[in-house]
Amino acid sequence: MLEITNSPDIKQWSEFVYNHPQGNIFQTPEMAEVYKRTKNYEPILLAVVDTKNDEILAVLQAVVIKEISGFLGTFSARSIIQGGPLFIENEKGIEALKVLMEHYDKITTQKKALYTQIRTMWDMSNILSFFNSIGYEYEEHLNFLIDLNRPEEEIWRDIHKSRRKGINRAFNRGVVIEEVRDKMFIPIFYGIVEETYKNARIPLADISLMESAFELLAPKNMATFYMAKYEDIYVGARVVLNYKGLIYDWYAGALSDYLSLYVNEALVWHILKEGANNRYHTFNFGGAGKPNEEYGVREFKRRFGGKMVNFGRYKKIHSPIKLKIAEKGFEVYRRMIL
Repeated sequence: MLEITNSPDIKQWSEFVYNHPQGNIFQTPEMAEVYKRTKNYEPILLAVVDTKNDEILAVLQAVVIKEISGFLGTFSARSIIQGGPLFIENEKGIEALKVLMEHYDKITTQKKALYTQIRTMWDMSNILSFFNSIGYEYEEHLNFLIDLNRPEEEIWRDIHKSRRKGINRAFNRGVVIEEVRDKMFIPIFYGIVEETYKNARIPLADISLMESAFELLAPKNMATFYMAKYEDIYVGARVVLNYKGLIYDWYAGALSDYLSLYVNEALVWHILKEGANNRYHTFNFGGAGKPNEEYGVREFKRRFGGKMVNFGRYKKIHSPIKLKIAEKGFEVYRRMIL
């Protein structure tokens, strides 16, 4: 018999994710706790259990995100499922997946999320027809993956010549990369990222997301915070998530007055080197936009020599009318606030 629960045994849940071929940090109990501690974030956790064998067959962790609190926040509420759902790939697992997604859709309606976006981290085309059958549309979305399971010299050679020049210039001019080991630096870290997001006119999560990740993930080596320093000024910041040999590029920023120092290039190269020398197998650049839309960061990522993939995303709109109102309102909000 299949039973759905929002409070699975944490040890079982953790082991299920870790042992799953597509298990990733965004589906772990640790990330659930990070979401719980983040302002305007509300996690949704569901698991399907085979009660006969006391075995987890499927897991889904989503997070409902609002840009602002209160009533107006419902006009920005969206649910993100990153790296999930995870399910056992057999007949029983597919059955569990159906139960899982049906229950999830009911919850998102209650939570008043305008839409759900499934951000895949691998090729899910084998169940495209299933997602289509329950109202999820496939959208193309690019990414770059860099193979770290090889000598540092090979990774360096694959980086575009102009990018290598920038990295060398950064270090020759005195840029230093430091790992953040004290929480007192998180406001400085956040301020650098915040400036970058404001310049790009993109909303940024509350600082409590970074604080929670530093407190809960960094001690377990599941997150690493880096800052670039130049003449006693912190000028760049990057945080990556680490899980099962994969490094995920999560948030990044650099002060606009110091971009000519190639701060971003220096940070990425430092992380690639550290990853290769510490037996990580892949660096995931965290997305490179839709192929038919301009995305300035794509070229920056492309020139690090990774493999371009198009695993795409899946989206379901739960409230079409409300979403249209929200999109118009958000443009006004961006002009006023960002």
